[in-house]
Amino acid sequence: MRSQTIDPYQVLGIKKDASEAEIKEAYRTLMKENHPDVHQDEKKKADAEDRAKGINSAYDILSDPQKRAEYDMQGNR
Repeated sequence: MRSQTIDPYQVLGIKKDASEAEIKEAYRTLMKENHPDVHQDEKKKADAEDRAKGINSAYDILSDPQKRAEYDMQGNR
């Protein structure tokens, strides 16, 4: 599995026992706030792109039951 330095639960701002619906809602809310197209200023747009990549990565792990189980078994750094 990929090396993780950031806890996907922390990125999405959810608890480790969050349901699929809670994960999806957190993802949607954060993406609305951090989507690059929302920002006009180039620096803010670039920052939003970086945050959006992290949010997408966290959602990718937590929305897939197998990836989530693998992450949870590896110690949740």
